[in-house]
Amino acid sequence: MGKSGIETYNEDGQWKSRRQGSSRAFDVGGTKAEQQAMGREAAKRDGVEHTIKKLDGTIGEKNSYGKDPNPPKDKN
Repeated sequence: MGKSGIETYNEDGQWKSRRQGSSRAFDVGGTKAEQQAMGREAAKRDGVEHTIKKLDGTIGEKNSYGKDPNPPKDKN
Protein backbone atom coordinates (compact mmCIF):
# COMPACT_ATOMS: atom_id res chain seq x y z
CA MET A 1 0.00 0.00 0.00
CA GLY A 2 1.37 3.42 -0.99
CA LYS A 3 1.63 6.56 1.02
CA SER A 4 -1.51 8.56 1.71
CA GLY A 5 -2.02 11.78 -0.21
CA ILE A 6 -2.34 15.22 1.32
CA GLU A 7 -5.55 17.23 1.32
CA THR A 8 -6.14 20.90 2.01
CA TYR A 9 -9.71 21.65 3.12
CA ASN A 10 -11.91 24.01 5.13
CA GLU A 11 -13.52 22.87 8.36
CA ASP A 12 -15.43 25.10 10.76
CA GLY A 13 -14.18 28.22 8.98
CA GLN A 14 -10.49 27.28 9.15
CA TRP A 15 -8.24 26.06 6.36
CA LYS A 16 -6.37 22.88 7.27
CA SER A 17 -4.02 20.30 5.76
CA ARG A 18 -3.91 16.59 6.63
CA ARG A 19 -2.84 13.25 5.31
CA GLN A 20 -5.77 11.49 3.69
CA GLY A 21 -7.26 8.91 6.01
CA SER A 22 -6.21 10.85 9.10
CA SER A 23 -8.78 12.55 11.29
CA ARG A 24 -6.30 15.20 12.52
CA ALA A 25 -4.80 18.05 10.54
CA PHE A 26 -1.02 18.48 10.66
CA ASP A 27 -1.37 22.23 10.04
CA VAL A 28 -4.24 24.61 10.81
CA GLY A 29 -4.94 28.27 10.13
CA GLY A 30 -4.06 31.05 7.78
CA THR A 31 -5.51 31.64 4.36
CA LYS A 32 -6.38 29.03 1.76
CA ALA A 33 -3.24 30.00 -0.17
CA GLU A 34 -1.06 29.54 2.92
CA GLN A 35 -2.53 26.10 3.59
CA GLN A 36 -2.14 25.16 -0.08
CA ALA A 37 1.56 25.99 0.22
CA MET A 38 1.90 23.86 3.37
CA GLY A 39 0.07 20.96 1.74
CA ARG A 40 2.09 21.27 -1.47
CA GLU A 41 5.39 21.16 0.43
CA ALA A 42 4.27 18.08 2.39
CA ALA A 43 3.09 16.35 -0.82
CA LYS A 44 6.39 17.13 -2.58
CA ARG A 45 8.40 15.88 0.40
CA ASP A 46 6.35 12.65 0.57
CA GLY A 47 6.07 12.21 -3.23
CA VAL A 48 2.26 11.95 -3.15
CA GLU A 49 -0.85 13.62 -4.59
CA HIS A 50 -2.14 16.91 -3.15
CA THR A 51 -5.91 17.44 -3.26
CA ILE A 52 -7.21 20.96 -2.71
CA LYS A 53 -10.87 21.24 -1.80
CA LYS A 54 -13.14 24.21 -2.32
CA LEU A 55 -15.00 25.90 0.51
CA ASP A 56 -18.03 23.66 -0.18
CA GLY A 57 -15.91 20.51 0.18
CA THR A 58 -15.80 19.54 -3.50
CA ILE A 59 -12.46 18.87 -5.17
CA GLY A 60 -11.09 21.98 -6.81
CA GLU A 61 -7.64 20.84 -7.87
CA LYS A 62 -5.30 17.84 -7.72
CA ASN A 63 -1.54 17.82 -8.22
CA SER A 64 0.69 14.76 -8.19
CA TYR A 65 4.26 14.94 -6.93
CA GLY A 66 5.09 11.24 -7.02
CA LYS A 67 5.52 8.63 -9.70
CA ASP A 68 2.41 8.70 -11.91
CA PRO A 69 0.91 5.20 -12.17
CA ASN A 70 -0.94 6.27 -15.35
CA PRO A 71 1.42 8.49 -17.33
CA PRO A 72 0.16 10.05 -20.58
CA LYS A 73 0.78 8.00 -23.69
CA ASP A 74 2.73 9.59 -26.54
CA LYS A 75 0.71 10.27 -29.69
CA ASN A 76 3.56 9.48 -32.12
